[in-house]
Amino acid sequence: MQAINWQQIIEKYGAIVWQTVYRLLGNHADAADCFQETFISALKLSQRQRVRNFSALLAHLATTRAIDRLRQRTRHEQVRLDTSALAAVPSNSPSPAQEVQMQELAVKLRQALAQLPSNEAEVFCLRYLNDMSYRQIGIELGIRANLVGVLLHRVRAKLRNLLEEQK
Repeated sequence: MQAINWQQIIEKYGAIVWQTVYRLLGNHADAADCFQETFISALKLSQRQRVRNFSALLAHLATTRAIDRLRQRTRHEQVRLDTSALAAVPSNSPSPAQEVQMQELAVKLRQALAQLPSNEAEVFCLRYLNDMSYRQIGIELGIRANLVGVLLHRVRAKLRNLLEEQK
């Protein structure tokens, strides 16, 4: 097996992993935990097998870890919005009311994603949060690209229903 320079891997892909976990979790502490868990999982996996595409592997692991954390939060009814972290993020919203609405929608979306089966939540996140193509998602998850489309169609319908129920 080839020696892997983990410092270079973290420098090269750390921002992508952070963006993925923070966008899903919306909270610095949970995102930091998932960030660390993602790289630890990648290290363990690389010790067992050769990694051909670190970018895809890390996006996949980050998404999975973040979804697991969302489920944990939902089970323990500890979903909270960290407004202090959001205050530091510049907003393009024209009004505070719209910003609050977007924050509430993000919380509801996180709760809805936590209720979906893992494969469906992961396909949704890889497509819409990581901007991966159907083909890339198919390769990463070992499924056909047209099955990715079918899963996305189902997920959008389920999310629509779950979000309507939360109103």
